[in-house]
Amino acid sequence: MQLAYAIAPGRGQTNILLSSVAATLAARGLALAGTLQTDTGCETDPRCDMDIRVLPNGPVIRISQSLGAQSHGCRLDPDALEQAVALTEARIAEGGVDLLIVNKFGKHEAEGRGFRNAIAEALARDIPVLVGVNKLNQDAFFAFCHGEAHDADHTPEALLRWAAQVCPPNPI
Repeated sequence: MQLAYAIAPGRGQTNILLSSVAATLAARGLALAGTLQTDTGCETDPRCDMDIRVLPNGPVIRISQSLGAQSHGCRLDPDALEQAVALTEARIAEGGVDLLIVNKFGKHEAEGRGFRNAIAEALARDIPVLVGVNKLNQDAFFAFCHGEAHDADHTPEALLRWAAQVCPPNPI
């Protein structure tokens, strides 16, 4: 099983790390599927907007919802997330994917929804998978993968080395 995870220190750092690695791998000719997250407005508001770009070429989907200034609940829009999941699963089903990147194994995945099936389908098709994991859902991720995921470290160099080992070379 070619499953790796990354946990970068600091808020939003895993998103930046995975986006950087994805850009390098795409430039090397790898066919990517999955999602990358961008947070906007975090500088002035701890409740930033969350957008994910479905790989390889979009669309960009807003996965956060405004619940009002006094809200303290989860702002994830589950319908928007499931739209991104469906597009990712369709891309995997098309074939020709070299690597699946999932921006986060989050609460939905921990509860059995979200990208769990996409990850499992990719692994069943021998497509390597790279997942961002947050500390809150780390135990659920380890249970999901039965502890068999590779700790890919939190540097671009380590993730690129792992990808070079598990992904077929694509001449450009």
